Amino acid sequence: MRTWLKQASPPQAADRARVHETVRGIIADIEAGGDKAAGDAAVAKYARQFDKWQRNGFREDPDRIRAVTRGLPETFKDDFAYALKQVTGFARAQRESMREFDTEIEPGITLGQKLIPIEKVGCYIPGGKYPLIAAAIMSIATAKAAGCANVVAAAPPRDADGIYAPTLYAMAQSGADEIFCIGGVQALAAMAFGRVGMSPRDFVTGPGNAFVAEAKRQLFGTVGIDLLAGPTEIAVIADDTADPALVATDLLGQAEHGPDSPAWLFTTSEKFGRAVLVEIDLQLPTLPTRAVAELAWKNFGEVVVVDSDEGAAAISDEYAPEHLEVQTANDDWYLARLRNYGSLFVGEQSTVAYGDKGVGTNHTLPTKRLP
Repeated sequence: MRTWLKQASPPQAADRARVHETVRGIIADIEAGGDKAAGDAAVAKYARQFDKWQRNGFREDPDRIRAVTRGLPETFKDDFAYALKQVTGFARAQRESMREFDTEIEPGITLGQKLIPIEKVGCYIPGGKYPLIAAAIMSIATAKAAGCANVVAAAPPRDADGIYAPTLYAMAQSGADEIFCIGGVQALAAMAFGRVGMSPRDFVTGPGNAFVAEAKRQLFGTVGIDLLAGPTEIAVIADDTADPALVATDLLGQAEHGPDSPAWLFTTSEKFGRAVLVEIDLQLPTLPTRAVAELAWKNFGEVVVVDSDEGAAAISDEYAPEHLEVQTANDDWYLARLRNYGSLFVGEQSTVAYGDKGVGTNHTLPTKRLP
């Protein structure tokens, strides 16, 4: 049995036709029938229109990168270095878990598996609503850890100077061979077709808004893609042994990512669920990101009471959240039972806010029940 103490608003029909046609037109202009000069001009046009970028060039100057590096606080650099070490270390361990082999399945018939890194990769680092500094590690550094030979990175400008300074530093430190100040669809298309000084990429990665996701969908085949990521999601499975204030904090910590970011609580205790709702009402007014988090919680937040641990695991597997926290008296049972999630965070101290940025696992994950 399931009881909703709070339910998300009915889904609105997405204006997919508008997104599809807008993206199709931009990509066609930048492809320009193979005319590189026309394609470059199209990138510049859309950069002015969408990024308000008025300069002629797009490649970030090494002198600016050095100046940015000198100007950032040492505490930031130390924190970034820790996260970079953790994520690249885990990525290398993932790479090492895969192995090449050959086997003679019949006399004279040998089959095998080789692991060959992609040569030319393009990494998109979003930054429209907020700068997403850690995303540089999650795509650029992991591509380098995989052995990719040449990595081009792109991010939108934050102001007339170009890419947000800490993001630019993160991109450089993560190992980007070249960095371009371009955002959105035009960035993905420039990578795919080799525009504004880039060579065409074999593979593109990185999250983004609905237009970026649609660009990757339409460019698939011209280039390889990692996945089609939607708005970030969190679900928490908790019982009455958990701290309502902490659970509310974790839910809002993901809801603030965007106005369409779902946050779900699945609990075996109605009393606990109601306590979390009270805490959310108390915490929301204190958040600097209230305007975004409140809208996301209002339209996409849910609190569902179930009658058993099995019921909580079942509904969680149905929702298949990107990030899933477990804070219960039976954490080990859930660890063994749960099946569908992007990343699983077990225990009160395993919050997404920590684990998703610097512990080591990658935060570019499937969403909206996509495999």
